Amino acid sequence: MTAQPLLPFALAAALGAALPAAAQHASSSNSITLYGGARAGSGFEQANPPNDPIDMRSGAAGSVGIEWPYDPGRRFQLFMSYQRTELDLGGSAAAGSPATMPLQIAYVHIGGLNYFAGPVGTGPYVVGGLGATLMNPSLPGTSARVRPSLNVGLGYEWPLAQAVALRTELRGYWTLLDSSGSFFCSGGCVVQIRGTAMAQFEAMVGLTFGF
Repeated sequence: MTAQPLLPFALAAALGAALPAAAQHASSSNSITLYGGARAGSGFEQANPPNDPIDMRSGAAGSVGIEWPYDPGRRFQLFMSYQRTELDLGGSAAAGSPATMPLQIAYVHIGGLNYFAGPVGTGPYVVGGLGATLMNPSLPGTSARVRPSLNVGLGYEWPLAQAVALRTELRGYWTLLDSSGSFFCSGGCVVQIRGTAMAQFEAMVGLTFGF
């Protein structure tokens, strides 16, 4: 495994060590954000030569962020996200087997937000988190896999009312796969997939509610 796929994990560690935030807009209260987004990416390839990339279908994703204050200058976020997608198996599947693999992807991350140009809850911010990815395929002979992952992103927040705000975000997700072949196989599957790291990128819109 090369050092390049580990670079996002190093960046997230640095982000987690320095989450300064600015002062007071709902910094002393909890909040929940409901996100909808469009997500694309991949990182899988055929395990057999010529090791062609395996495409992942782009599509919608839904996410929830639960936030609470650490101190007047910092906020934590528990981030949970879910997507249904498909892998285009192409040459990785045996003759007569399905050409696509339905795949459910779920992230659970703990991290925080940093509003770097104004009070907490207003203006631009950076966001990040560390946690795990659940990848659950739907083909006979396959089983789910859980791997460590992270997300990092940029966003902007507009307060709409005292306890309601609108957010837009761009997030990237990186999941460490570290597999040399038959990644999802469990008991005789005919799919031959490998990968070092899965990357996904998402444009998101969210509504934040304080409570």
